[in-house]
Amino acid sequence: MHKKSILITGCSSGIGYAAAIGLRANGWQVFAACKKQHDCDRLTGEGFDSPLLDYTDRASIEAALDQVLSQTGGTLDALFNNGAHGTPGAVEDLPTEALREIFEANFFGWHHLTRAVIPIMRKQGHGRIVQCSSVLGFITLPWRGAYNATKYALEGLTDTLRIEMRDTGIHIILIEPGPVTSKIRKNAIPHFERWIDWKNSTRRSDYETGLNKRLYENRGPDRFELPPEAVVKKLIHALEATKPRPRYFVTTPTYIMAALRRILPTRALDWVLAKS
Repeated sequence: MHKKSILITGCSSGIGYAAAIGLRANGWQVFAACKKQHDCDRLTGEGFDSPLLDYTDRASIEAALDQVLSQTGGTLDALFNNGAHGTPGAVEDLPTEALREIFEANFFGWHHLTRAVIPIMRKQGHGRIVQCSSVLGFITLPWRGAYNATKYALEGLTDTLRIEMRDTGIHIILIEPGPVTSKIRKNAIPHFERWIDWKNSTRRSDYETGLNKRLYENRGPDRFELPPEAVVKKLIHALEATKPRPRYFVTTPTYIMAALRRILPTRALDWVLAKS
């Protein structure tokens, strides 16, 4: 029987790693891509095909896809765009170059890979492209302006693509997690230290009492935080259901925020989000 194939990005830890484990257990041929070679080597040691894929490097994207296709005979049943990072800091302290950098990793690279995959799926007459967005793709939280912006852009582009692909046999799907256990906060620290001059910011006291504590102190899991396997459960449905949903919410806060966004006036929602 044909083994369905999937390329998953950002598999070094968190959602991507859990997805690779879960999909392999469900009988998929998994290509678990990572940004760094030492992570690829580790996953190779665990029995995965693990191509090197850095969203900020187009040659890397194309080489990774070529590697996948050489092993599948030129087909690919599914793509799970997942790898991303945060650059925390107040918008007024965020250099434009930092915004360009995070868009390259969280948005433009995803688009480049997606465009490369679509002709393959068109030729075979089917496919699923699943985008790992976030609750921050439809509501915003302070100090996360760069990440918020990339996820809002991803949602708009994905919604458009879903409509355009509706008669092709290619399903375009969004997964929108809230707080999920991962290394995203730890991985955001180098980007914060590189780009945000918080010591000379007019909001220095806010950094000291708020964001810096969240970044550097181990305060345990967030309220309502779920393990990455909660995302994998929705991913499997998105990939294997006859009629997958356009959107899958994960975690209680995502459901709550979606409801509040519909019913609250903007100023009231701003008050709620400012307190979050």
